[in-house]
Amino acid sequence: MSSLTAPPRTDPVRAGRFTIHGEVARPLTLSVADLRRRWGQHEATVTFDCATSGPQEHRFRGPLLREVMEAVTPSFDPRRRKERARFLVAFTGGDGHHAVLSWAEFDTDFGNGPILLATRMDGTELDEAGCQLVVPTDHCGARYISAVTSVWIGTCRVPHAGP
Repeated sequence: MSSLTAPPRTDPVRAGRFTIHGEVARPLTLSVADLRRRWGQHEATVTFDCATSGPQEHRFRGPLLREVMEAVTPSFDPRRRKERARFLVAFTGGDGHHAVLSWAEFDTDFGNGPILLATRMDGTELDEAGCQLVVPTDHCGARYISAVTSVWIGTCRVPHAGP
């Protein structure tokens, strides 16, 4: 079994669904079908090194993360770049795996990364397995999150260390 394949969920209410929450105006619960229906689909063929199974090559299809994030209206002024740059996006997968991205990694004014919430992998629809976070620029697969169950958006608040 590939490290990217999550076992199908048996809970019919949660199967293939995830929640976007945190510092947002409109939290959302979405299914893989919602991702396919509401946003344009982009494709990426990626190769990365998996710590347990070696080199992997897969073809993914799904909406761009930045387009999906616009729908929840994050709690920042989109005109203020520095404010956007301090936001983080944390993902949790069905297997308990976590990854964190900086908002700037996929923001068009910064990294503009083509990060996907995949609805299809290697020609297989992910409706029952759940969507997958795909970071095509990563050389290792550690931030590829299978069966996304939760996406949290918020800021990192570092205590002031000065006098």
